[in-house]
Amino acid sequence: MFRPSMLTTQTCLAPYFTMCRPSILTLNLSPSSQIPAKYPLAKGVDEPSNFNCPTVQASRQKKQKQKHENGIVLCYSWGLIAISMAALRRCMRWGSLAAASLAAVSVAPSSFSNRLLSEHVSNSDRLSSSWISLSMGMPLDNSISGLATVGEGLLRSYRAVYTFTVNTCDYKYSLRHYEEKTEDYYKALSEVHIRAAKRILKLCETNRGFYTKAGQFVASMQQMPKEVTSTLAILQDKAQPWPFTAIEKVFLEEFEKSPLEMYAEFDAQPIAAASLAQVHHAVLKNGQDVAVKVQYPGLQQQFLIDIITMKILSKAIAWVFPEYQFEWIVPEFEKNLSKELDFLQEASNAEKTGRNFSKKEVVKVPEIHWELCTKRVLTMQFMYGWKVDDVQSLVKAGIDPKKVAEVLAEVFAAMIFCHGFVHGDPHPGNILVSGSGNKFASNRSDFAIVLLDHGLYRELDEQFRSEFCHLWKALILLDPVKLREAGERLGAGRYYRYLPVIFTGRSLSSKSGLGQGMSPEEKMYLKDELRNFSVGDISQFMEGLPRDFLTILRTDGLLRSIIAKLGAESRVRLLIYAKYAVLGAALRHDDAPDRPAQNWKVALKASLEYGQLRIRLETLEIAHKLESCYRALVNWLRAFGSGIQGLFSLGLSIVYGC
Repeated sequence: MFRPSMLTTQTCLAPYFTMCRPSILTLNLSPSSQIPAKYPLAKGVDEPSNFNCPTVQASRQKKQKQKHENGIVLCYSWGLIAISMAALRRCMRWGSLAAASLAAVSVAPSSFSNRLLSEHVSNSDRLSSSWISLSMGMPLDNSISGLATVGEGLLRSYRAVYTFTVNTCDYKYSLRHYEEKTEDYYKALSEVHIRAAKRILKLCETNRGFYTKAGQFVASMQQMPKEVTSTLAILQDKAQPWPFTAIEKVFLEEFEKSPLEMYAEFDAQPIAAASLAQVHHAVLKNGQDVAVKVQYPGLQQQFLIDIITMKILSKAIAWVFPEYQFEWIVPEFEKNLSKELDFLQEASNAEKTGRNFSKKEVVKVPEIHWELCTKRVLTMQFMYGWKVDDVQSLVKAGIDPKKVAEVLAEVFAAMIFCHGFVHGDPHPGNILVSGSGNKFASNRSDFAIVLLDHGLYRELDEQFRSEFCHLWKALILLDPVKLREAGERLGAGRYYRYLPVIFTGRSLSSKSGLGQGMSPEEKMYLKDELRNFSVGDISQFMEGLPRDFLTILRTDGLLRSIIAKLGAESRVRLLIYAKYAVLGAALRHDDAPDRPAQNWKVALKASLEYGQLRIRLETLEIAHKLESCYRALVNWLRAFGSGIQGLFSLGLSIVYGC
C-alpha cells in the first residue's frame, strides 16, 4: 500500500496526459513509476548526517515543492499548447469561411471563453488535487496553491494561443485576394498590422508580466512594422502596481521579515511600477532615503510557462508563415529576462557602470545597499530628478534640453564604443536629469544624468566592439569599400548597403550632408528598392547579425527617440558617435576585462584621428554643396538660355508678322 511517508527513490510524480474532453486535462499519477532524472523526489536522502534537522528538512521540502510545481506547470502548459495547435491545424483546413468567422470573432470580448476555461481548470483541480498531494507528500492546501498557479498559467497560455489564432486567420483571410507588392496589398497589409497589434496589446495588458516585457521588446525593434511598434509603444509607460500585501509576501519569503520591520519607514504606495517589479520609497534606520525595488510574486513559475508558450507560438508562426523566420527572438528574449529577474546581477551591473563613469561627474548611478538585497529585492540610493524627456520641467529649471541630449549621447557612445558594457533598456523612465539645486548634481555643470534600472546589460565581444568602431567611421564618411568590409565582418553580408540608412538616415549614394537625411528623390528611390524586399530578406538580415549588434540597434533606437524629443539635431549624435568610435578603435581591452581608463597617448592619438575625420567630413560636405550649387547654376543658365531664346523667337515672329 502506498502512503505519503513511504517516498523513496523508487516512487515519484509521473504525470501523463489523458484527454477526457477537448477542453479538460486530467493528471494521472503513478506511484510505482521510476524517478525522472530531472525531478528527483528523494535525492540524497541518506547522504547528510543531519537530515533530521528541522532546518534541513524544511529547506528540502521547499526545494521539492518548487520542483514539483514547476513540473506540473510545464506539463499543463505543454498539454494546452498541443491541443491548441491541433485546433489551429484543423482551423487552417476549414478554409476561408472559418477564417472569416474567426476574424470576425476577434472584435468580440473573450471574457466568456476565459470564464469557460477557468471553470474547466477549476474542475480539473478538484479532481486531481488529492492525488497530487499524495504523490508529493505535501499537505492538500499547498497542492491546491500550486494548482492555482497552474490554472493561471493555463489562462495566460490560452489567451496567447487565442490571439495568435485570430491574428493568423486575419492575415490569411484579409490578404488572400491581393497581389503581392502592389499599392492595394500594402494598404491592406497595413490595416491588418494595426488590427493584429491591437490584439497583441490587449494580450499584453491582460497577461501583464513577461507579456508586457515582450511587447516592450518588440516595440523597440526598428525592423518591425511601424504599425506594430507605434501601437505597442504605449506599454513602455503603462504598468499596474501590485497591492502591498503581495509585496510584503515577497519580503517574508526572502528575509522572513516584513518591510516595516527592516526599514524605519516604508511607503506602501509604490512610486513607480514596471512589468516585472515596482519601486517603493523607504528610509533606513540611519535616516537615509532609499528606493526599494521588489519583484512581483510568482514570476519564476510564470517565466517557465510563458517562455514555453512563446517558443511554441514562434515555431507555429514559422510553420504557418514560412517567410517569417524569427524563432531566434524568443531565446534572446529568454536570456535577457533571466538576467532581469536576478536583482543581485542588476546590483553588480550598477556598480560596474558607476566604476566606468567614476571620472565623469555628470553621470550618477545609485549606490547599492547589499545587506538589503536578494535576487528579488534591491535596495539602492534614492535619486531625485525629472524624466529625461520632460522638456517642460527641464526648461522651467533652467536646463537646456539640447545640452542634455548632447551629454546623453556622449554617455551611451562611451558605453558602446569604449566600455563595451551597454545599457540595454534606456527608455525615458530609466533616465533622470538632476538639477543644479539638487544634492546629486555635479558642481561643474547645471545638471547630471542619472542612470536607473541596470538589470539588462550587454557585455560586447571585444572583436565586435573594435569592428563596430571601424564600421562607424565608414558610416560617417560613406566609404563604400570600408563599409562593405566592416559590414561583412559583422555579418551584414549583402545588406551592408542599408546600414547607413539604419544608423545615419542617409543612403550609401546620398549627397546630403551628415544629419540632413535624404532628398525626396533619394527617398523615392529607396522606397522602390525596399519594396522588392520580402519578409524573408529582413529575417535573413537580422538572423545573420551578431546579438551584440541587435542590442546596439535597440539601444540606439530608444536613444534617438529621446534625443529627438529634446530638440537636438541628428548631426549632434552622429558626430559624438564618430568621436567615440575613433577613441574606441584606439583602445585595447584584450587583457583587461574591466575596460581600463585611457592614457594620454591613446587620447592624443584619438584626438588627432578625430580631427582628421572631421576635416575629411567637412571637405566632403563642402564638395557636395559646391557640386549642388554648380548643378543649380547650370540648370538656371539652361532655363535662362531657354527663356532668352523664347523671347528672341517671339520678337522675330512679331517683326515678320508686321
